[in-house]
Amino acid sequence: MSVFDYHKDADGIVTVTMDMSGPVNAMNAEFDQAMAATVAQLEAETDLAGVVLASAKKTFFAGGDLQVLLAANDQPAAVLFEQFQSNKKLLRRFEQLPVPTVAAINGAALGGGWELCLLCNHRIGWDNPALKLGLPEVTLGLLPGAGGVVRMTHLLGIEQALPYLLEGKPLRASQAQQQGLLDQLVNEQEQLIPAAKAWIIAQQGRAEAALQPWDSQGHKIPGGNLQHPKIAQLAMAAPIMLHQKTRGLLPAPERILDTAIEALKLPFDLALEVETRNFVTLVRSAEAKNMISTFFFGLNQVNGGASRPNSVKQQAITKLGIIGAGMMGQGIAFASAKAGIEVVLKDVSLEAAQRGKAYSGTVMDKRISRGRATDEQKQHLLERITPTALIDDLSGCDLIIEAVFEQVALKHQITEQSQSRLAADGIWGSNTSTLPIRTLAQAATNPDRFIGIHFFSPVDKMPLVELICGEHTSAETLAKAFDYVQQIGKTPIVVNDSVGFFTSRTFGMQLAEASQMVAEGLHPLRVDNLGKAIGMPVGPLTIHDEVSQQLSYTIRNTQVEMGLKPAEDSQFPQGSELIRAMVEKHNRKGRYHGDGGYFDYHNGEKTLWPPLLEHYYQPQLEVSDDDIKDRLLFINVIEALRCLQEGVVTSVADANIGSIMGIGAPTWTGGYVQFVNGYGLQRFIDRCQQLTDRYGERFRTPEIVAQTLKTSGQFS
Repeated sequence: MSVFDYHKDADGIVTVTMDMSGPVNAMNAEFDQAMAATVAQLEAETDLAGVVLASAKKTFFAGGDLQVLLAANDQPAAVLFEQFQSNKKLLRRFEQLPVPTVAAINGAALGGGWELCLLCNHRIGWDNPALKLGLPEVTLGLLPGAGGVVRMTHLLGIEQALPYLLEGKPLRASQAQQQGLLDQLVNEQEQLIPAAKAWIIAQQGRAEAALQPWDSQGHKIPGGNLQHPKIAQLAMAAPIMLHQKTRGLLPAPERILDTAIEALKLPFDLALEVETRNFVTLVRSAEAKNMISTFFFGLNQVNGGASRPNSVKQQAITKLGIIGAGMMGQGIAFASAKAGIEVVLKDVSLEAAQRGKAYSGTVMDKRISRGRATDEQKQHLLERITPTALIDDLSGCDLIIEAVFEQVALKHQITEQSQSRLAADGIWGSNTSTLPIRTLAQAATNPDRFIGIHFFSPVDKMPLVELICGEHTSAETLAKAFDYVQQIGKTPIVVNDSVGFFTSRTFGMQLAEASQMVAEGLHPLRVDNLGKAIGMPVGPLTIHDEVSQQLSYTIRNTQVEMGLKPAEDSQFPQGSELIRAMVEKHNRKGRYHGDGGYFDYHNGEKTLWPPLLEHYYQPQLEVSDDDIKDRLLFINVIEALRCLQEGVVTSVADANIGSIMGIGAPTWTGGYVQFVNGYGLQRFIDRCQQLTDRYGERFRTPEIVAQTLKTSGQFS
């Protein structure tokens, strides 16, 4: 029995309905076998009028089998080229059938799914929110390897095709039709195949209906080829602009651009070969392995609830209380109200609470101006937020989140005053980034219903929430908090209580290492620029100015006062002293405080604070660029590994997703723990030893690396 249902009707139209053995249709060995048999049968037909390609699954086609692609990572390039090129030739045979073909798209067609649609002469979609089209391969370190780059370039022209290819964003049905990617929409799923057959019948006697544009005589690529001055200029400028964006760390966008440019000047089938060669190069790259492992498998594991207690049934929050209407509280209020939750936003005065509510209106106004929301949606969202200064308005909340200043005494006071307003089975969450949950929970009447809920700023844009379990946090509390985070459309990771938890603890290490290097005598601009060279959005000194030196200083002093850290910073002695001097002696508390930090900020310009060169810079100091880059990267990786070793974070997936989504780990690494897999565990141990010998014990390899090398060989 084939996993493709083959049915020929009285009009000579064959409907091929894909229904593979797994939960979705995907490109793998089973697909190759079914497609080969189907194409051979279609080629043998004598009175064939047309072909409809359909799906029996909820999704049309899910794309390439990423397990297969991960397994291919270590295979010889020549073997992979022949395999993928053979599959591509099979698809080309389908495309060149002498009859009209139609894709009847009932659901998501992403990656290889959209590439199948591109094979067809006509594409009909069901106008439904579930229908999403696009080529997201670039987000996994790959390129569309089944003809997607070449066909999109020929269909739309390089200028219009590149945004779809280089950004990987999916399109809804109406958008795809507007862009000329879908030819027709139907309102009901049941109308798809009848509409497809009707189109085929209408093409009888029109031989050109069976020809793809690129196979038609006189075909010209929209917008022109390299002979057109504008396109020639684009082909020259685009690689430079792309390199400025990726900094050479993400090979997939560069290979996509190269393939698209080659498609402008080569015969169609030869361009497909170039696409295959570039695809093979990416499949075998460490970057693709890292990104597939984390952004697909790891993210699915996290969102699938691997860290959620499975013994607790799912619950929804209907009424949420937020105490503190400042930057974090107002962001949490927006995200929650947007998800349909009734929100009570409390502050010390009604005016302060109203200002917090007004933030949601401002965010919605921006979305309305961009066509992403309506005035009606704004009104409904604002109606769900009740600003107040009255504690009794919190009564009956399923969840109360405290989002006030990082002061233990203040948080204790608020917990004691407000916890009695929780519903009978309600839970309490503290939006703290550094203070131990076990300490904050001391003020709770029911510490088993107390949990850390650490949001990231700005809340409306940042996708991650870190859930911190205290000593007494119950499974029911964790499950309810986990469900709430998913309810508001964010990704939860689960960690255990420790100083700084996982994200803040790991993130702070890079800032400390950067300050240490400046204090040692390295040029600050060199440190900042080499931070960007490893894939950070901006340099570590610039980030520290945004986070604020005052905050780092206050957090460390608080931790020392609480006995959580020693008074003397043995890891970063010079860097810690530099931060102290900046805050205490020079009033350099960070950009937020108006006095600048490592940099001065005036009239939109950023310049280096002169005393850094006058008092710290040592031109004669010799440190290689590679050492600087590895110090900035490895210090975070090592801390992430320590967190995994100590049980602060208990899953590799949570560590990787947390470092990517929460603290800006470079995309190409796949997260700080996955980086070690891609780098090689033994090689990592050796490099850590070099850094330890040169720069100190903070670069000592955590024991978990050697243990993992002996057992499984990689972190999983």
